[in-house]
Amino acid sequence: MITRKPSHYGDDTCSSYVIAGDFIFLAHHSGGHEKDDIEYQMEASFNNLNETLRSAGSSLEHLVQINLYLKNVKDFGKARDTFYKFFPHDTFPARMTTTTDFVNPTCLCMLDGIAYKKNA
Repeated sequence: MITRKPSHYGDDTCSSYVIAGDFIFLAHHSGGHEKDDIEYQMEASFNNLNETLRSAGSSLEHLVQINLYLKNVKDFGKARDTFYKFFPHDTFPARMTTTTDFVNPTCLCMLDGIAYKKNA
């Protein structure tokens, strides 16, 4: 069975998440664009990602893979350090990080990922 959750930002071509079996596939999440601060935006992005996971009956602890997209490679250290606020040191998901431009010019980062939850 596949379950799709519509996006919260009005783009009907992209689901916020898709549950397929025991996996939850998460679309891009960002936030905090009102402030030009990578740490602030990372925390807002994680909070938004966690809120989406909760709506799917899950949480950050179930993330097995995460993609971090940064506008500026110079922000990598501060962005990486934000992970310590959201994960105990032995529970980090597998991660890929890359840089890119975003449609929203004030966006500094985005997250997406895959969570595993038995009987999601």
